[in-house]
Amino acid sequence: MDQKISIKIAGRTFNLTAASPELEELYRQAADAINNRFAAFTRSHPGRTVNDIMSLVALNETVVRLSTQRELEHRKEAEKQLGANLERYLKDNQ
Repeated sequence: MDQKISIKIAGRTFNLTAASPELEELYRQAADAINNRFAAFTRSHPGRTVNDIMSLVALNETVVRLSTQRELEHRKEAEKQLGANLERYLKDNQ
């Protein structure tokens, strides 16, 4: 069941629809993370515009996401290699 929610990001309110309670929680957690990063960049880059700060937030969060994706790919490859090694070991030691 869709749930209408309001979240605030960088002082602006956005009305959204969450398809599930889990998605609502993700929206709220994401808004909190963005607001925390926004506050940190505002402190470390005084005098920048809201658009500049949001661009830095977007860049930072995208770098984190890409880094996480890359790490996941490396772990999947390592898991695949371990599986192949295990199968080879079991085959050789029957």
